[in-house]
Amino acid sequence: MADNKNPRPLFIDTGVWGSGHIQGIAVDPAKGYIYYSYTTVLVKARLDGTVIGWVGGLMGHLGCIDFNDEDGKVYGSLEYKHDVIGRAIEKNLGVTLADEDAFYIAVFDVDKIDRPNMDSEADGVMKAAYVKEVVEWYYGADARGEATPFRVTGIDGLGIGPVFGADKDSPSRLMLCSGTYDDPEHPVDSDYHVILQFDWRAVSEVATALTQKKPHHQGVDCEKWYFLDLGNTTWGVQNLEYDGFDNSWIVCVYPGKKEESTKFPMFKIDGNAAPKMRMGRFGREHEHLILKKEGICHEKTGIWGNKFSRGQTGVYAFGDGEYYFSNEFGTGDKKCSSVIRLYRRREDCPDRPFEVIGSY
Repeated sequence: MADNKNPRPLFIDTGVWGSGHIQGIAVDPAKGYIYYSYTTVLVKARLDGTVIGWVGGLMGHLGCIDFNDEDGKVYGSLEYKHDVIGRAIEKNLGVTLADEDAFYIAVFDVDKIDRPNMDSEADGVMKAAYVKEVVEWYYGADARGEATPFRVTGIDGLGIGPVFGADKDSPSRLMLCSGTYDDPEHPVDSDYHVILQFDWRAVSEVATALTQKKPHHQGVDCEKWYFLDLGNTTWGVQNLEYDGFDNSWIVCVYPGKKEESTKFPMFKIDGNAAPKMRMGRFGREHEHLILKKEGICHEKTGIWGNKFSRGQTGVYAFGDGEYYFSNEFGTGDKKCSSVIRLYRRREDCPDRPFEVIGSY
């Protein structure tokens, strides 16, 4: 149902899915479609909630997704790991993963999604580009066997927008967020997040069909990577979304477990600010992204964030001050659902900068 004064639906019911909880959303406003990542399934629906079809057969963790207005495809983070998440997927699907851990940028030709139960391999809907940098950081060693300066848990947050510090109308890039450790046994790895920058055009060109039982290694090198200091979080950046309204990037996380953690669920990267070179905790100088001084400043760390607690399972910015945020919930029978609700910016309350529009 749409408000008479606003053509955008105030809420969208995703329906109930048994493939895992919702990980991210993406919107094609021109054609009126919305996409949901439900861990091992990508769903295509109309903005009125009508499901058009879905792509299953994924044995990995499909995380944050983004719709690329320039080529009409959906991009998402995709990882295959033998950790607690990977074991849960194996149990839920009754499958056995390939021996290796692998990380990809998935590219979905969503125009081909026209029916239920499409298969990611058999129906030619999905291609994937291997991300070797994350593989090396995950194992803590590069191809030569030399130790990497840090380790990561994987990937999740992904967004498409201009290069950090560039004008909002400059050529877009794909930004991919690594995951971080949240426990005291990884005191160094857990406090910095790493964002990799890719030319999505190169990613799309090199991406090829993925046979999950025999993962390929066809990918493209990242153009560069940045440190993002958020303090400790749980599993790193869950959702990353470019907001053309103020040329910023919305960063949604689960707060960290360490005592000194900021406990903020959301941060904003200042897209107008060029990254700054500074020495990090890894004993090397590198480019660090700049957070907007908006919301609350954490006294002990000087890190800025806010208390808005939606977005970890999906956020979409229209670029005009309105947003869709996922409001996820479990159904009590090991299945999950979400209501996507429309929000607006709230200028008078920077510590909780969004408010819902209408009622549900």
